[in-house]
Amino acid sequence: MVQHLIEEETKYNILKNISGDVMILIRARIDDAVNPQIVYNGKEHALLYRSQNNTIVLGYIHPDIRTDLALASSVLIVEAQGSSIVREYYASIKVMSDIPLPEKYQTAI
Repeated sequence: MVQHLIEEETKYNILKNISGDVMILIRARIDDAVNPQIVYNGKEHALLYRSQNNTIVLGYIHPDIRTDLALASSVLIVEAQGSSIVREYYASIKVMSDIPLPEKYQTAI
């Protein structure tokens, strides 16, 4: 049985280009993303579901990018190792009023 892995991404960047497109840069994982989706409540945390067995917590999202992230229908995810891009893909965004955050984030909302 495959265990569901929940990871915290402590060092990541969210960027917006001049056209308003949003990109999230994270460290590369070993496996490919399958049907990736971001679940976001418009506040300081989001969940990136990379695959059925892997979720990444994007914590403490900067207030200046929250509206752009909440209004986007999808974002470009770039996974890098050092200065090399390993993979890139689009993840759809689903905005929900309540997201299933791990307990350590519950008091930070």
